[in-house]
Amino acid sequence: MLPLLAAFMLSACNSDRGMLPEDRRDSAIQEVRNAQVRRSEFGKLQLELDAPLIQKYDKPRVKTEYKSSRGQRVQLRLYNGGREIKTIIEAGSAVSFDDLNIMEAHDSVVVIDFSSGDTIYLEDLIWNSNEDRIYSENPVYAKNGKRITQGDGFVSDQKMENMQIIHQRGTIELEE
Repeated sequence: MLPLLAAFMLSACNSDRGMLPEDRRDSAIQEVRNAQVRRSEFGKLQLELDAPLIQKYDKPRVKTEYKSSRGQRVQLRLYNGGREIKTIIEAGSAVSFDDLNIMEAHDSVVVIDFSSGDTIYLEDLIWNSNEDRIYSENPVYAKNGKRITQGDGFVSDQKMENMQIIHQRGTIELEE
């Protein structure tokens, strides 16, 4: 009986490579849920990132994806070197290409500048650390108090201190 059982187990445990995925391009190598990431320099808070889901990939390209879940969006808060929020960026999703120092935000991006009161609405936003630039080449509109301005794009430095709407066209004054 024992030789029969051993023969069955050996035949049943064949390593069938057809059962394993050959290409794991779509498989995350790391996953974190309900993440909050903080970055500081010399003890001063620079940014906080909240993401319902973070997935790290190494194939076909090294990247990190930040995804929304059940009404919670990806949110990045930039600080003024203390505990005061300077800018908030929200998006439905984002991806960071770590080897290129580029992060892209997608799906109804909102940028809120606390110093000016401006709120900017965009389709997408690209943050290129190598160029010290945050920008979008798609239509945007901004709201500041009772004013709404439309434009063909957006550009700022990494600290979000010099924000500009490219090719502004049309400013609408709203009445109360």
